Amino acid sequence: MPDLYLQPHQARKAEPTVYENLLGDTIERAFSSDVVTLEGLVEYLNDHGPQPQDKNLSWTTESLAAELKRLGND
Repeated sequence: MPDLYLQPHQARKAEPTVYENLLGDTIERAFSSDVVTLEGLVEYLNDHGPQPQDKNLSWTTESLAAELKRLGND
């Protein structure tokens, strides 16, 4: 019998928001463009959006790390 496992989308509590979908899509495009560092991802997000949901107008490595942690804990 194969080992049972949980698909990540099965563990979510709600459907992703528009912001979460935009952020995820942009991160996927960054990865497909060979962006492999946090700094590169921050630059890509600042160039292509979406902007952070807080009052900051641009991403920093600290704000992106915090946002990914927050989204991973929701």
